[in-house]
Order: sequence, then C-alpha cells, then structure tokens
Amino acid sequence: MHKTHLPLTLWFWAAYLVSTHAPGISALQLRRQLGITRYETAWLILHKLRRAMVAPEREPLTLEVEVDEGFLGGRDTDLRGGRQRDGKPLVAVAVEVRGKGSGRLRLQLLPDASSASLTGFVAATVAAGAIVHTDGWQGYGGLPAAGFDHQPRKQRARHPDRQFLLPRAHRAISNLKTWLQGTHHGVSPKHLPVYLDEFVFRHNRRRTPLAGFQTLLGLGTVHPPTTYHAITRRAQTHATEQTG
Repeated sequence: MHKTHLPLTLWFWAAYLVSTHAPGISALQLRRQLGITRYETAWLILHKLRRAMVAPEREPLTLEVEVDEGFLGGRDTDLRGGRQRDGKPLVAVAVEVRGKGSGRLRLQLLPDASSASLTGFVAATVAAGAIVHTDGWQGYGGLPAAGFDHQPRKQRARHPDRQFLLPRAHRAISNLKTWLQGTHHGVSPKHLPVYLDEFVFRHNRRRTPLAGFQTLLGLGTVHPPTTYHAITRRAQTHATEQTG
C-alpha cells in the first residue's frame, strides 16, 4: 500500500476477498467486484497481496509428513498477451498427516527431481526427525542422512495409482491444479511461485478465513513495499524461493 493512490478501504476489501472467498478471486473478478477502472490495477493489487502471504518466520512441518512432486501446466492469463509455455513446471508438496485429514501445507517450485532438490526442499520445510512418507523415487534416498525418518511406500500391482500411496499430497496437488485452471485459467511459470504462496496461505487457514484476513493485513505491515516493475522483474528469480 506504500504511496498508493487508491483508498485504503479498497485495499482492505481486496484483502478480505482474496483471503475469504472460497475459490479465490482473479484480477478480472476483483476489478468487477470493486469497480476498479483498469484491469492492470486489479492485477497489481492481487500480486502485492500474494507477496504478503508468506510469514517471515514460519514453523516447519512436524511429526508425520507426506512429500511428493508433480508437474503443472498452463499459461498466464493475468496479463493479456501472455505466452504459452511448452515446459511444465515441477512443484514439490509437503503436507502434515493429521489423522485421516491434512495439516499444514508447503509448496515449492523445483528445478528438477534430483536428490539435491528434493532433500533441500524437505530440509527447508520439515522439522528434523519427522517421519517423511514418499514414494519409491530414488531422489528421496538422501533423506535419512539429512536426519529424517524416511518411510518410502512402494506401489502395489493392484493399486498402481500414486494417490493410494500418498493420498494427502496427491489431493493437494489435484486441488492446486483445479484451482489454477478454474479460478485463474492457467498461470505462467514466471508468476507461478506467488500463486503457490496464495494456495498455501488459503489451505493453511481454510477453517478460519476471517483469521486469514487479519493475518494478511498483519503480514502486509512487515513486508517491504513492492512496485510493478519489481514484480515483473523479479518474477523469474522468485521461482527459486520457497513458498508457503
């Protein structure tokens, strides 16, 4: 909101809608809902709010965690004239096991599915000593040496689908794909990390949306201001940062 020419009430309404509206909200929807004149203004508001959705000091996932990775596809329609991307980005997911349900979630864009990338993701998001469930991919082989109780799950002939191995992680990736395509109609890789931030923020506060609104306003006061040029320039470098 630094040096904004828009009323603060409009920012508060935007923060309320993005944090409480169940399926999320696109820039086009926000423009119509709040009567914003220019599409680019609504797009910029949402991108600034997304950059305030990551707490500077987050607690790692604990106890028992499912970890998996999956490919996403699509294109960015938030900025008109966005280019179609041939390559599909690889996203890692870690989600806490809480009974039959899911606890907190972490997502991160990965350069590849190597042991270095996957071990680094787990080390950055999961508390040391936690039980980590994965599939049998060799890229997870470095987890025991990194201090985790690694318990890989093997696919069975009668259950070839990976969702039976890691149901919570599979559900998170499936819901992410549905949300990106349903609400935003696809997102380009260069802007994907901040959309992952939003998805994680909303997932982790899905049972308390009003608290999510208050949290978003609070986090907005501890993040430095971000300009339009900074958003478009840093989109590529942000892809290597952890989201959540």
